[in-house]
Amino acid sequence: MGTFAYIARDSDGQRVAGKLAGTDEKAVVAELQSRRLVPVRISAQRESIALRRGVSIRRLATAYCQLADLMRAGVPLLRGLRLMGRSKTSPRLASVMNDVADAVADGTRLADAMGAHPVVFPDIHVAMVRAGEQGGFLEQVLERMGTFLEQQADSRGKVIGNLIYPIALLTIGLSIVIYAMIVFVPKFETFYTRIDIPWPTEVLIGTSHLLRNHWLVLIIAGVVLSSVIWWLSQRRDIHRQFTALQMRIPKWGFLIQSLAVARFCRILGTLLTNGIPLLSAMQISRDAAGNILLEEAIERATESVRSGETLTRPLDESGLFAEDVIEMISVGESANNLPEVLVTIADTLEKRIDRMLAITLRLLEPIMLLGLAGVVLFIFVALIVPMMRMSSAM
Repeated sequence: MGTFAYIARDSDGQRVAGKLAGTDEKAVVAELQSRRLVPVRISAQRESIALRRGVSIRRLATAYCQLADLMRAGVPLLRGLRLMGRSKTSPRLASVMNDVADAVADGTRLADAMGAHPVVFPDIHVAMVRAGEQGGFLEQVLERMGTFLEQQADSRGKVIGNLIYPIALLTIGLSIVIYAMIVFVPKFETFYTRIDIPWPTEVLIGTSHLLRNHWLVLIIAGVVLSSVIWWLSQRRDIHRQFTALQMRIPKWGFLIQSLAVARFCRILGTLLTNGIPLLSAMQISRDAAGNILLEEAIERATESVRSGETLTRPLDESGLFAEDVIEMISVGESANNLPEVLVTIADTLEKRIDRMLAITLRLLEPIMLLGLAGVVLFIFVALIVPMMRMSSAM
């Protein structure tokens, strides 16, 4: 997806300029023709490095809510965008908003102007804004998007906040162990060369020797291994097998599955609430699912809906959705209130996930403490046992 600047003529011969996001020039020409515009010149645009970097979810949520408040107060859209572009809290977002305002001033729709910055505005945001523009409820869409992103930011903040202590504990513990292996253990190495030592001491001294004398090789090996794993993860077949393996892990697999299903229900419900057609909403939800198995299930469900069947059956056959979730989706389809049901499902699953994460993190802390204590005990025993043997022999 690239950004293209265009100059075109409308049916009255008036000059129209703006920017569009598209895969290539042909796609941009097709889009312009669908708007009854005759393209005169199209040129690919290169965004600056500052605009290629993303914006935090919380800042974007605040921007959407502020823009919705301005429009509710009677401020025109273009003036609201200009005000957002003068914001000092986030220079990156302000630059993007100025660019969007320039495009809107040239006659480009807000959704198309946002689509020219896919790093900042994902497809789901662009689709919701386009539906709001076409349906005449842009203000409500922006407010819902802000609320949706705030919920995402809160959920992410909870997870990160709960992980700070375990990560700090692990970092400090590993630092102490590495320091002991590099500085403390070598002091005993010359002493132990004159006596027979047990295998734990041999392992300890060998590990210390490896860390001290071959640390560069270890770093290079770690980088190469990480690169190979990343390369393999980009292959769809390998990625699918890895995801399927994760899903089989007790507790962990259920957590990953629940996260993916909750995200899908939240996005699909939000899109449907904002007037996006079901097939288009499912396409966007599939791209944002973040789970390859769920993506395949959504693709099958999309084909099922396109052929006139229900959404429930292919989702049930995937095995990724719990029975109560399938039942709620089925009732939502029958009662014609699927958007509300999907949002309710997402709320319920997210509460379950929060409880599971809280329990898992509570268990993780003592497990990490026991693991670090075990490593320290191993070092202590490996160093002391030869001394005890030698003193008892004397």
